[in-house]
Amino acid sequence: MTSTDWPYLEPHQSRTHQPTPYELKLARTLEEIFTEDGHELADVIAGLNARQVHTPDGTPWTEETFRAEMHRLGA
Repeated sequence: MTSTDWPYLEPHQSRTHQPTPYELKLARTLEEIFTEDGHELADVIAGLNARQVHTPDGTPWTEETFRAEMHRLGA
């Protein structure tokens, strides 16, 4: 079997829509936090709140709201 026999995988094949501006901002901010602040959930929550990237309803993040939003986004 050669490499051309493998099925082609589209990196975003599970997307149901183009990312919204909110989703793009959240993704960029999470990448920044993972690079600069850490990978623990507490680091992520603190990093989002310090950068004033809030939940969709405008409130600061908690562990519960972050988990719920990641579940909603399918992450």
